[in-house]
Amino acid sequence: MRDLALIFGAALAAALCVGLLGAVALRLLRGRSILVHVVVLLAMTVSAVVAGVAVIAEAMFLSPHDLEVVLITVSAAAVVSLAVGWLFGRRLAAAAVWADQARERERRIEKGRRDLVAWVSHDLRTPLAGLRAMAEALEDRVVRDPVTVDEYHRRIRVETDRMTRLVDDLFELSRINAGALRLSLSAVPLADVVSDALASTAPLAAARRIRLVAAESGWPTVTANEPELARVVGNLLLNAVRYTPEDGTVRVDAGRDAETAWLAVADTCGGIPESDLPRLFDVAFRGEPARTPRPGNGGGEGSGGLGLAIVRGLIEAHGGRVDVQNITDGCRFVVRLPVAGT
Repeated sequence: MRDLALIFGAALAAALCVGLLGAVALRLLRGRSILVHVVVLLAMTVSAVVAGVAVIAEAMFLSPHDLEVVLITVSAAAVVSLAVGWLFGRRLAAAAVWADQARERERRIEKGRRDLVAWVSHDLRTPLAGLRAMAEALEDRVVRDPVTVDEYHRRIRVETDRMTRLVDDLFELSRINAGALRLSLSAVPLADVVSDALASTAPLAAARRIRLVAAESGWPTVTANEPELARVVGNLLLNAVRYTPEDGTVRVDAGRDAETAWLAVADTCGGIPESDLPRLFDVAFRGEPARTPRPGNGGGEGSGGLGLAIVRGLIEAHGGRVDVQNITDGCRFVVRLPVAGT
C-alpha cells in the first residue's frame, strides 16, 4: 500500500507541474480562439499522462530497453489522442462559433422585426390620422368651398397612394423573406430599364433642382426579370434623389466584367457614416444623417426603410449582389448581375 501511495504521489506531482504550465499557457492565450483553448487543454491532459508514466517508469528502475518501450507506447497513444482531439476540437470550435453567429443573427433579425413594426406603425398612423380628419371635415361639411374640397380630395389620393406603396413593399419583402419569389428570367437591355426609371424620377429631381446624368454608352444586356429589375433601379434612383441636397447630382452608369454586368448609381448626399454601411440594407434601417428623410426631399413618401432591403433581396434572388461605398461628396451603389448569354 505504501508503494502505491508513493506511485500515486509521484504521478500526481508530475501531473500538477504539467497542469500548472497549462494553466499559465491558457491565461496567456485567453484572447485566442476556442480551437486554441481546446488544443491546449488536450495537450495538457495528454502531457500530464505522459509525464506521470515517465516519472513512475524512471522511478521503477526499468532497463533502458523497457523504459524506451514504455515511452514509445505512451508517445504513440499521445499522438493519436492529440490528432483525434485536434480534429474534433476544430468541429467543436466551428459549431460554437456557428451557434454564436446564429444567436447574433437571430437577435439582429428580431430587432429588425421590432424596428419594422415600429416604423410601419408610424408611417401608417400619420396618413390615417390625416385621412380621417379630412374625411370627417368633408362629411360634416366643415369644408365647403370648391378649392379646399378639391385640395382635400387630392391629399386623400396622395396619402392613399403612399399607403398603397408601403403595403406593396411589405408584400414584396414578405415574398422575398419567405422564399416565395419566382422570377422569370430573360435577356433585358439595361439601357431601357434605366431610361424608364430616369423618366419616372425626373419630376422629383426637377422639383429639387437635382441633375440626373446617365452614361451615353456601355449599357450591357443582363439576365433578369424586367419588372423586378425596374423596381431595383427605381428604388436606387429614388433614394439617391431623396437624400441628395438641392442642386446636387445623381449619376448612373454601367459596364461589364468577365461574366457579370454592373450598374452604378452615385449621388452627392455627403457620404454615409462608415458604421452605418454594413446595416444600410437591413429592414427598417434609417441611418443618420445622410440616409434619413428630411423635410422637402420626398422623404414623406418613404417606404418605412424597406426600399434598400427590397433591393438586396431582389438582386440576390437574381444571383447577383449589391454593394455601397463612400465616394467624394457622396456614396455609390453598385449592382452586379449575370450578363445575358453567359
